[in-house]
Amino acid sequence: MRRLFAAVIALAATVPAISHASSPDAWAAFQVDVKDRCLAAAKAQGMKTPTVVVHPVGTAAYGIAVLIEGPDKRICIYGKQSKAVELTPAT
Repeated sequence: MRRLFAAVIALAATVPAISHASSPDAWAAFQVDVKDRCLAAAKAQGMKTPTVVVHPVGTAAYGIAVLIEGPDKRICIYGKQSKAVELTPAT
């Protein structure tokens, strides 16, 4: 009985993770949105043509990208719900 109970609890714990999984197309669209918004913010702050490297899934709440242009490197944080972006200062 204890084994059955433990198995049910273990299975129940995986259900939220499975239900929140996104399709490959959804992740691809997410990555494009992060890149586009971060690139627009970077250009507004004076970067010309930075290379943008987007983390494939980010965190639970944020998308993350690194922008690099010569010696200038910045991190872009993208709110998954708000879709607002913030950049770190130039380095």
